[in-house]
Amino acid sequence: MRLPIALCLGLTLLWSAPARADGEQAGVFDYYVLSLSWSPTWCALEGDARGSSQCDAEADFGWVLHGLWPQYHRGWPSYCRTTEAPPSRAMTRDMADVMGTPGLAWYQWKKHGVCAGLPPRDYYALARRAFEQVVKPPVFRKLDKPVNLPARLIEEAFLKENPGLEPDMLTVTCKAGRIQEARICLSRALDPVPCGRDVIRDCTLQDALFDPIR
Repeated sequence: MRLPIALCLGLTLLWSAPARADGEQAGVFDYYVLSLSWSPTWCALEGDARGSSQCDAEADFGWVLHGLWPQYHRGWPSYCRTTEAPPSRAMTRDMADVMGTPGLAWYQWKKHGVCAGLPPRDYYALARRAFEQVVKPPVFRKLDKPVNLPARLIEEAFLKENPGLEPDMLTVTCKAGRIQEARICLSRALDPVPCGRDVIRDCTLQDALFDPIR
């Protein structure tokens, strides 16, 4: 029996699209994605318009912790069911030194942290440990003016500074022609692991804009 063309196309799109699941059971996932955001890019595209303190010159942010995301081998959970109490304001405020703002810490808990199956304090501690164990290439802090560069150079710099990483464990993303994030795949024990196919979003730009730290 031949399926109608429209149905075939629909099934193809369904099978090829990343699967996201809302309201899944907390603690049921395969690995983590550690997302590091280049703060000057976020400030240029969003933060400045919001008047975010993250973008103040004295904040001196480069790579910040966007989040530690529980991930399936295909797809990811979000807004999971949990019996854990939400984080206190003190907990989210204490994460601002690596996440930029308490608001981001709260949002990341609400969307992703609840899926880790951990209390907020333990989840934040794990996210901080993951962030701190990755060496951020120091060369990026030395820039004094915007540059255009191939996105692959960002990945190569991370691989050079972190010998435990392999190319299939890291992806660099772009947004609006700018370097946006470096995403690293980690086991539950925070050891580097290969990323799933739906995580890989390698930016292929040859002239991506990379702003210096303010």
